[in-house]
Amino acid sequence: MSALKKIQAGVLEIAYVEFGPQAGPPVFLMHGFPYDVHAYAEVAPILAAAGCRVIVPYLRGFGPTRFLNAATPRSGEQAALGADLLALMDALAVPQAVLAGYDWGGRAACVVAALWPERCTGLVSFNSYNIQNIARSMLPDAPEHEHMLWYQYYFHSERGRAGLEKDRRAVNRLLWKLWSPTWNFSNETFERSAAAFDNPDFVDVVIQSYRHRFALAAGDPAYLDIEARLATQPPITVPVITFDGADDGVRGPSPAGSHAANFTGPRSHRVVPGVGHNMPQEVPAVFAVAVLELVTATHSQSA
Repeated sequence: MSALKKIQAGVLEIAYVEFGPQAGPPVFLMHGFPYDVHAYAEVAPILAAAGCRVIVPYLRGFGPTRFLNAATPRSGEQAALGADLLALMDALAVPQAVLAGYDWGGRAACVVAALWPERCTGLVSFNSYNIQNIARSMLPDAPEHEHMLWYQYYFHSERGRAGLEKDRRAVNRLLWKLWSPTWNFSNETFERSAAAFDNPDFVDVVIQSYRHRFALAAGDPAYLDIEARLATQPPITVPVITFDGADDGVRGPSPAGSHAANFTGPRSHRVVPGVGHNMPQEVPAVFAVAVLELVTATHSQSA
């Protein structure tokens, strides 16, 4: 990976790695839980070789990213993730970019694309429309879907918090295996990312995230306005490529036509065979090609 950089952005000092020419079309690659920037270890060089400026940040609670103030709530709610991405774009003086991500990072990208579309020239979103509908979070799903969320219900309890605190590596390694059953990652690959879970705020941010999305924990008051806007399930109007992994062990492929009402701009949806939940690390070339499709389309329109 490239040398680590840090910058003050909003309530955080965000750690990130950067690839490619400063003058290239900017792309932000956003990792999920429980992963880190190494999810893009192969994607980022492909994009940089194509002339893109690629920025890959550590999310709040991960790796060397730190809160600037001890009093700031350690929230992992969707509004906070979106606000962090927007603040990073502002701090780096990037007016517009292609945003790409999955899981928590994909949610951050969806939030910015939905609420600040002028900042997003294109979106690559794994698992499609990734903005939570908290008002409907207590409606039960089919049993075959509910059992995949065991870890979320575990984190709702103090037993779950204690379990994550006691052995975050074992919990997260299990999630890697369950969510990507066809991905034969090595111990070295896991440990390279697992260092990011040693962040002192990791447990607090994770637990708050999984409780807030079920309306079981209050959010940070600083993001009440953003959460209110997200509660309306705002449509995403920018050009978008959405993916599902055919073997995703936490969120399987959506039925054809689902989420259609959430995307009012151009959209291409693709299901990738043999891929689990960590698509950028499992099939980096496929993910990179999708990002470059949007980069190319954006530049063609502005030429």
